Amino acid sequence: MPDDTILTIQRPLALPPAFFPATTPSSYSRADFGPDFHWGAACAAYQVEGAWQQQGKGPSIWDEFTRRPRAIARGEHARVSTDFFTRYEQDLDLAQGLGLTDFRFSVSWPRVLPEGVGAINRRGLDFYDRLVDACLERDLRPWLTVYHWDLPLALQQRGGWTNRAVADWLADYAQVLARRLGDRVQHWMVLNEPMVFVGAGHLLGIHAPGRRSLPAFLAAAHHATLAQAEGGRALRAALPGTARIGTTFSCSYVTPARPGHGPSEAAARRVDAVLNRLFVEPTLGLGYPTAELPTLGWLLRRYQKPGDAERLKFDFDFWGIQNYTREVVRAAPWLPLIGAALVPAAKRGAPTTEMGWEVFPESVYQMLKQYAAYPGAPELYITESGAAFADQPVGSRVPDAARLAYFQAAIGQVLRARREGIRVNGYFPWSFTDNFEWAEGYRPRFGLVHVDYETQERIVKDSGRWYGEFLAGARVEVGSQQTVARTL
Repeated sequence: MPDDTILTIQRPLALPPAFFPATTPSSYSRADFGPDFHWGAACAAYQVEGAWQQQGKGPSIWDEFTRRPRAIARGEHARVSTDFFTRYEQDLDLAQGLGLTDFRFSVSWPRVLPEGVGAINRRGLDFYDRLVDACLERDLRPWLTVYHWDLPLALQQRGGWTNRAVADWLADYAQVLARRLGDRVQHWMVLNEPMVFVGAGHLLGIHAPGRRSLPAFLAAAHHATLAQAEGGRALRAALPGTARIGTTFSCSYVTPARPGHGPSEAAARRVDAVLNRLFVEPTLGLGYPTAELPTLGWLLRRYQKPGDAERLKFDFDFWGIQNYTREVVRAAPWLPLIGAALVPAAKRGAPTTEMGWEVFPESVYQMLKQYAAYPGAPELYITESGAAFADQPVGSRVPDAARLAYFQAAIGQVLRARREGIRVNGYFPWSFTDNFEWAEGYRPRFGLVHVDYETQERIVKDSGRWYGEFLAGARVEVGSQQTVARTL
């Protein structure tokens, strides 16, 4: 848009109150967060890069999984996706133009180590070298995620996350990245959402590697927790003292379907233990949350060795909190292990996103509060937060009022947490561009930037334009009409 264009954003009457929770500050600006707050956006290698067989890259478990019949909606795959591998400079130009201060990406393990271990693919590592430099040239601080779900297929053939050796494999891989990129990358995340890649990939079978096995889930859960700490130690050993080392956790605010009802409350506590506590508490030396789930503790002992309790601990510099929604839980004693079931948002009459997730921005605040309450909790960042809605270009614009409203409310909930003294120091929308959304394929669009997957044309959505205006200093009046001058 030309510099003198006026962007008018008006709250549509069709959006229900859930988009504008009363607990959100009614008015705020970037200045309210202080000068050192990190404002970024996020992406992940497999979801955007494409170039799946180029320049020496090896196959990943997702390359294999997307070939299975009916594994991915509409039979889609990420062999091209948004072609970030060749278009990264164009996307970083857009990020710079919106005023972002930080850019989160992940490294493709099989692009750097085609066999997962051993020989380094120099051309693959060179790509991330160029990517880091391109970020810094645009005053974008790079935030690097070591593992975002694309395990080398060669390692899966050796057991993958069910093989205890995966902790050493990941630590060695992390050191390869640290030696090459550690002079310029200051923010590192070991794992992206272990609960998701372990649960969806090894218990539910809906993500790669597509297993449906309780023993596989338990083994992978313990080994991922171990790898989380070993990866942190490997990075700390290899990086200079100024590097900040973290990891990320998926989470959902869990509430009982019948507040005050004993079985419903107990079911909610069990679900919370699995979804929100399973991978974080061992890092603090608290062990697994077995008080609520004694059976889980008994089953996990099969995979633990003497000394593991100490090896699971690691003093992270920060945690990335990744939140999209809440879960309402009812008692279901006939279901094994957790004796609980989730009540779908649509069944409760709640507004939902394209993923079927409830629109509940206050969940961001609740999860920040929950994680900050741990004694010894480190600095927190919202490293993913967003909403998928069906939006399409209208001329040269992409109107996405629902997503814009979600971001206004979610960022307001972060400010609410900061005003209560919670150490949350950054916000990264998911995602910067539309991209491949795993088993859901390309239908769900989370991006600040719309991508036409046929032509690779990018259009900054209204939510992205609003984010840019907010970062430029525009004040937010949550849920009301706003008229702001474009400065891009």
